[in-house]
Amino acid sequence: MSWSELERLVQEGEADAALRRALKHCRSTPELILAARRLGFRITRMDLQRDWEVERQEYQREAQG
Repeated sequence: MSWSELERLVQEGEADAALRRALKHCRSTPELILAARRLGFRITRMDLQRDWEVERQEYQREAQG
C-alpha cells in the first residue's frame, strides 16, 4: 500500500538527515516521487495529493476553531 509508504518516508525523513538532504533538492512532484522510488519508497502522485488534501482540511478546521 503506497499510503503507508508515504508515512514511512515522512517518518524516516524526520529521523534521517541524509534522506532529508536527498529529497530537499526535488523541485517538482515528479522529481520527489522519482527520488523516493530510487530510495526504495513506493509512493504515488495520488498519495501526495491525498496527504495535501488532509493537511488542507486540518488547517481549515484549526483556523475556524
